Amino acid sequence: MTNETDETVIPEYTSMTAPIHHALLGKLLLKAGAQVPAGELEQACASSQPEGASLKPFDRVSAILKALQKKSLRVAQMTWDRLDQRHLPVLAFFDGEWRLAIKEDNDGIILTKSDGNSMAASSDDLAEAIVIWIQAQAGEQGTAELLQSSASSLLITEMLKDKRWIVEVFVATVIVNILAVATSLFSMQVYDRVVPTFAYSTLVAMVTGMVIMVSLDWILKYIRSRILDDVAKQVDISLSQRLFEHVMALRLDKRPQSLGSLAAQMNGLETVRNFFSSTIVFAMTDLPFGIMFIAIIWTIGGLVSMVYLVLLPVSLLLGWLAQRKLKELARLEIQRGHERHGLLVDTIQGAETIQSTGSSWRFADLWKGITVSMAGYSLKSKMITSHTTTTTATLGTVAYVAAVVVGVMQIEAGHLTTGGLIACTILGGKVISPIAQSVSLLVQWQHVRESLGMVNRLLAMEACREEGRTLMMPDFISDSLQLEGVRFTYPHTPVVRLQIANLSLNSGDRVVLMGPNGCGKSTLLKVAAGLYKPTEGQVRIGGADLWMLDPQTVNERIGYLPQDVHLFKGTLKSNIALCGGVSDARLIEVCQQLGIDKLAADSPRSMDMEISEGGHGLSGGQRQLVGLSRIFLARPRIWLMDEPSASLDMESENRLLDAIQKNVLPTDILMIATHRPRLMSLATRLIVMRRGQVVADGSPGDVIQSMQSAQSEPTASSAATAV
Repeated sequence: MTNETDETVIPEYTSMTAPIHHALLGKLLLKAGAQVPAGELEQACASSQPEGASLKPFDRVSAILKALQKKSLRVAQMTWDRLDQRHLPVLAFFDGEWRLAIKEDNDGIILTKSDGNSMAASSDDLAEAIVIWIQAQAGEQGTAELLQSSASSLLITEMLKDKRWIVEVFVATVIVNILAVATSLFSMQVYDRVVPTFAYSTLVAMVTGMVIMVSLDWILKYIRSRILDDVAKQVDISLSQRLFEHVMALRLDKRPQSLGSLAAQMNGLETVRNFFSSTIVFAMTDLPFGIMFIAIIWTIGGLVSMVYLVLLPVSLLLGWLAQRKLKELARLEIQRGHERHGLLVDTIQGAETIQSTGSSWRFADLWKGITVSMAGYSLKSKMITSHTTTTTATLGTVAYVAAVVVGVMQIEAGHLTTGGLIACTILGGKVISPIAQSVSLLVQWQHVRESLGMVNRLLAMEACREEGRTLMMPDFISDSLQLEGVRFTYPHTPVVRLQIANLSLNSGDRVVLMGPNGCGKSTLLKVAAGLYKPTEGQVRIGGADLWMLDPQTVNERIGYLPQDVHLFKGTLKSNIALCGGVSDARLIEVCQQLGIDKLAADSPRSMDMEISEGGHGLSGGQRQLVGLSRIFLARPRIWLMDEPSASLDMESENRLLDAIQKNVLPTDILMIATHRPRLMSLATRLIVMRRGQVVADGSPGDVIQSMQSAQSEPTASSAATAV
């Protein structure tokens, strides 16, 4: 959690002991994209702001967020007169209590109390009121930390964050291994003392002790297993969340071409986590005690211990040789596995095209080729692994036989008893176990190494904002958009897709982008929206570099409608109100303006109608209406729309035109890329593009006239030549 204060923003503190009600804070957190269960939030509020405590509001909310472990949220405190009201809702201290300032309407600022009652207040009344604003960060700090670390260091750091579990596991393992020694000593005492004299009273006492120790051994092993499972669970939750946030923050123009392979790379985290968790426990407990057991065998049986001293390096050498052979096989197997995952995702997404073109045979052949090669690599890996583990097990049996033979010689020499030999063989089994485990870890290492490399490459992918930069969150930004010396190329191709020397859009501009397919209209909109970072040049909002602004600030200022609207699994309402924090009244208003209410009326569940992944089952026009509703609900100051009416019928297009007139403020900037002539009625400025460059820019009448003149000149020249 980032808490930042600024003396120019934070007002002088005055005592405010009124608690912040959890219901109000919950709504504010929901707006920031953090949904917290009411009970958990209430408990955090109660523990972080005790009744009567004199804490600054900023510190109170910070303490609550800390208790909730919401590290990606940022808290800001200021007076109402310094607040950009586009950041509503906020918490406002007014008339002796905290209220939620939701929005501004004709009656003034709507303030909601914790009991749900609302009132209106003017901006003048609220001018000196303290307000608290919570904002979700895009995870740049977490991304920077990820970029600076490898997957292994992050994993180990996360596992060692709470070292208490290490102590608990260590203590449990020590006791378990001591009990293992006691088991071997029990056998030795039975053979040496009980059997010769048949001392049953001694046997009963020893068995009673062993029952207690065996029960304790079971309990300790169960507790140790639970501790390790809990640690693995917490590490999985924490690291997978951080990796997911990193993937969400990746630059869209830098993502790999195969999204299926990108998704598969995250699966390597579990392999790495399982290996490191078992390795840490092994290195900390099993291996040291295995060596200790050899020392105990030396104490009891003398030369018998030499058998296991020879077994240890031989087995480790065997494992090392096996992992060297597995190196290339593991790389190829994982690489082909990611290719297969990418092919699966690609074919599922394009199933309609595959079936309609009858090309399933082509993809079936690709699948078979990948699967056959994977099976070949897997078979070779399994053969090497099986050979290694079988040989290790055989060496363990040979070691047992050798220990018995050496033990017999020691008994003959009078250096060992029969019970001592039994104890040595039991302890020898405890030595063989960590040796076999060490060989197994060596064999696994190459697969883990490749998975580790995949995760590291994922972490190395460039995020939207450069690491270490301090992002700006200005209270006010003027309504202007400039592209200066902008040049854009995709990483996988040298072709220049966009080249803009200078393009300025000012408050009130209504711009229509036109040009042939592939001329760069969509790329221009994505660069202007901050989705693609220019290879060269700058994009500025109100004079500020867009890439130096906090992403949340950019999202609040710029609204972007993509050409292909994506819907997510959920309900119609959740897909429309994707950003959250939208009142039902505003939602209904926008749905009625665009005609989405008719779509909802066709379903018995109305706005709760189920939407499948990708919006399958809805027409292209219906999906486009949902996308339009998102940008209208966001109410940005800069509207960027890519073919907003491409899939709409005439009635829906008329609704769209009316909705734009009602929702786009006179001071807002509107830029639309389209091939539909009807949207030209909105334009005060027409920009024509060709091959990534602006070839005409001006009022629609002037641009059209100049283009017609340019087309007529070659015709006239050709006619004169013919005469």
